[in-house]
Amino acid sequence: MTYSFTGDPAAVVDADASSTDAQPQLERVIRLLKQSINRGRPWQEALLEAMERWTLPSEMSNGVRQQYLIRGEAFDWLLLARRLAAEVDDLIPAAERRSKLQTGHFIFEFAPEEVRRLLGVTKYRAYLNYWYGVTVEQGLQLAIRSEVRKERVSLGYSAKARVSDTVFSRIYGHMRSELLTEFREEAIDDDSLDSPDAELKAFTYWLFKLRLKQSDPSRVASDTRKALEWLSVKLGTLPSVAAEDLSAYLASHRA
Repeated sequence: MTYSFTGDPAAVVDADASSTDAQPQLERVIRLLKQSINRGRPWQEALLEAMERWTLPSEMSNGVRQQYLIRGEAFDWLLLARRLAAEVDDLIPAAERRSKLQTGHFIFEFAPEEVRRLLGVTKYRAYLNYWYGVTVEQGLQLAIRSEVRKERVSLGYSAKARVSDTVFSRIYGHMRSELLTEFREEAIDDDSLDSPDAELKAFTYWLFKLRLKQSDPSRVASDTRKALEWLSVKLGTLPSVAAEDLSAYLASHRA
């Protein structure tokens, strides 16, 4: 049992509920999504509204477990967006599907308050958890990896050597293999360890929480800003969500 996406913290849904039980809810969300787009609503807005109506934290889709709510806190919104978009494939222009949906860049076109309105407060909070806890955390790992490789080159070593242990030791104080073992020992029901992609996301979010717990606030903020700067360079623009009060967000997760 895992928490649902509803605003009621006591409401739970069974991630293993039968497809028969889930079908009416799925059909309603998809029907309203199609109606909204056919009535002239931009597909980006219609998709976010459909995600607000969605209540299943995970589902079996085409024989594969899709985990939309990671560790009960982080909303993998792009995974769900692609799932829903597949139901209205003919209503989304092919060029926009490639340029905006596959990358998820379309959400950055909205101001934070608009994303909050369309997703609803509960999912918006979970969306921020995913942004900082998975996307930005991966950005930090890649930023440090870049630093480590530059250091190796300056010392005359090959830039192609594996540096993951150095990167993870520098950020989290232990090698990646040690941290992964600890994560698996502490795994919860929705970590989906049978799916490499889902496990990586859950592991990354676990690392984010570990970093908040073991580092002092100034180090946490500094590392997070470094990750945001790295992502800004790679994305070409800093996503609107990064305009949120970073210090307040990090402070609220140190408990």
